[in-house]
Amino acid sequence: MRNSNALYQPAGKAGEYAQWACNFYVGCSNDCEYCYCKHGVFSKSMGMPTPQLKKCFKDENHAFAVFCWDLERNRETLSRTGIFFTFTSDPMLAECRNLTMRAVMYAVERGVPCQILTKRADFIEHLYDSPMMLKNIAWGFTLTGADSLEKNASSNTERIEAMHKLYERGYKTFASIEPVISPIFSLECIYKTLDFCQLYKIGLLSGKRKNYTPAQIENFVRNANTTIDMAGRKVYWKESVEKYIGYKPQGSMCVDYNFNIFTEEL
Repeated sequence: MRNSNALYQPAGKAGEYAQWACNFYVGCSNDCEYCYCKHGVFSKSMGMPTPQLKKCFKDENHAFAVFCWDLERNRETLSRTGIFFTFTSDPMLAECRNLTMRAVMYAVERGVPCQILTKRADFIEHLYDSPMMLKNIAWGFTLTGADSLEKNASSNTERIEAMHKLYERGYKTFASIEPVISPIFSLECIYKTLDFCQLYKIGLLSGKRKNYTPAQIENFVRNANTTIDMAGRKVYWKESVEKYIGYKPQGSMCVDYNFNIFTEEL
């Protein structure tokens, strides 16, 4: 299988989230200060303040057609791995959500599960449910507890409320506790979502901009693991945590990067 303009196999930190992903857009209006797309080598190609369709697509119809073509060619594999939306923008921004959901619906109708990670909470009232959607869509929300660094995103409180509503409607849910801005903030986000978040993926700030020490992160890991274990939820500690504290966090509810929220026991 080859990588394509719509579906591709991510590597590095992104590879810890999914085996296959879809990026239709680059740029994002959430305006998060810590966003990796806004810094360094990515800033000119992906750090735009508003989402833009990738240049390889003529328009949204062309993007959708390429997506469908790729999905059909790789459907057997994708039905096992699923598709992740998205690493280069927010798939549920007003400018992005129509194409995102058009692609997601095409996928789930063909038995391909989809994970959607967002910082938006203003879409769920317009989302209708079906048995195939409930079975094949997992909704994820990035939670940092740091609204001041995510100027145009929905607030963390709004995201948590949206996750709760989607869980009650029957969807699978996960949280990306990444980046950890403050261990205290991140632990609070975990406490607030234990009743309706089925999987946590936790990673640290990139580079040297960390606001904490390895000892503080070790304490955070212990507290988070204890809390998550007692609640019977799952947690994946990203490699950034392991590298920072010097060992791989262990716990009865810890899972590997390739844990499949659609097929594994939650």
